[in-house]
Amino acid sequence: MIKIAVSGCCGKMGARIIALAKEDKGIQLSGTVEVSGHPKVGKDAGEVLGLGTIGVKITDDIAASLKDADCLIEFTTPQATLAHLEAAIKYKKAIVIGTTGVSLEEADKIKSAAKDIPILFSPNMSVGVNVMFDAAGVIARQLGGGYKVEIVEAHHIQKKDAPSGTAKKLVEIISSARGIGPQEIPVHSIRAGDIVGDHTVIYCAQGERIELTHRAHSRDTFASGALRAAKFLANKKPGLYTMADVLK
Repeated sequence: MIKIAVSGCCGKMGARIIALAKEDKGIQLSGTVEVSGHPKVGKDAGEVLGLGTIGVKITDDIAASLKDADCLIEFTTPQATLAHLEAAIKYKKAIVIGTTGVSLEEADKIKSAAKDIPILFSPNMSVGVNVMFDAAGVIARQLGGGYKVEIVEAHHIQKKDAPSGTAKKLVEIISSARGIGPQEIPVHSIRAGDIVGDHTVIYCAQGERIELTHRAHSRDTFASGALRAAKFLANKKPGLYTMADVLK
């Protein structure tokens, strides 16, 4: 039984992680944390999220939420993530980080922390997207330089960062496979409505094109991937892991 703590527990991702964890016999929710001053602090997390009483109160104290946990699952903001990362190091807890909009400097801090604790850091926790990452590189290598590559990504209107972390990762993979600079792969971002997450890589040459597309129908695909990652990470040695390691 893996015990998890969930940060940003009242957010859209946190809520779905807790809901799916409640149905998973291999996982026990042991802590939740929200930003200081949040109106739901002190209330039972299950009651707040419409899941019934689960006996875990929402706190704004990251140390308290980590006390009994094996792993923290983190989908918040870069600033909150770095603060929670410091607590995870202090209390020697594993951490799954799905936070997006992380800068290069912030990413370096996360990578450095992996010397002390096990960290799984991924721009997208979806199993399907991580298979897409592999496919995108293979297609780029096999097609060669005669095909122009562009990426189109679409998300809901409230998503703050653009391009998405997933699109940036696709650029990294494809540019490496092709031996070109990332600036040579245009990314087009759409922020509209309630789109959960769409990503399409277009490989186009004279006379034909290939389109590689992933569409997330609900946040549950990310939540279930995060829980799978927590199970993988809980007993690992310190180090930096990705969803590719989970899929192996």
